Amino acid sequence: MVEEKNIVKSVGKAFSVLEAFGPDACEMVLADIARAAKLDNATAFRLLNTLVMLGYVERVQDTRRFRLTFKCLELGFNAIARSDLRSLGRPFLRAIVNDRLEAASIGVLDGHEVVYIERIQAGLERLAVDIRVGNRVPAYSSAIGRAILSRMPVDIQRSILQSAPPRRLTDQTLIDVDQILGQIAKATAAGYAVSDQETVTGLRVIAAPITDIDGVPIAAISAAAPAFGRSLEDFIGDARDLTCDAAARLSLALRASGGMAAQRSVT
Repeated sequence: MVEEKNIVKSVGKAFSVLEAFGPDACEMVLADIARAAKLDNATAFRLLNTLVMLGYVERVQDTRRFRLTFKCLELGFNAIARSDLRSLGRPFLRAIVNDRLEAASIGVLDGHEVVYIERIQAGLERLAVDIRVGNRVPAYSSAIGRAILSRMPVDIQRSILQSAPPRRLTDQTLIDVDQILGQIAKATAAGYAVSDQETVTGLRVIAAPITDIDGVPIAAISAAAPAFGRSLEDFIGDARDLTCDAAARLSLALRASGGMAAQRSVT
């Protein structure tokens, strides 16, 4: 047990402010935050200003309300990296990688970006691709991002895509939101998403969503290979069944484990 003399009470109060927010209280005014955190308004106001300055809370434009930012999720991603999702996912990633598919990854959605939480790479040196755990890519151009979005309502898809205007990363990158939504709709129908050199020139990626018991997307698993030497159709033929099967089996494994990663996505 930690001795009371070693506790900084103001830190505890700051966390009580963060914990005041929840699924039914995403945006709150000062008085409601103070009440939920059991603080007086003046203390809550100072703590909120500090959290705003640090980037964990933001003011809702043209209102008196506050809300959490996606920076709060970054604290959780360190835990996710050690969770069931990563440890259970490794065997499925290994099963995907072969002489035709040179990398496999698991990623989660953080706002408008995908964060890689596990990856196995056996090749891609020819493309100078060096994606590591913790790296981020835009959701709009990535197969993982589109796969996760494919299991969300269309209005949420559009909101996420419009939160950071798409920009061209390669000659192949789609930047029109309606066109991207069209690709996501195809992913919803097919059960997998494809990115054909939209994030990295010369790299094709296919991804399928990992879902909880209610079908809510937790993450996605992907397979990647160089674009040269075979057609897009051949790549999909090589990767589709392996990737979709891995996503389905990992979803079941997470539900059976009852671990943190099997809970509904907070993004």
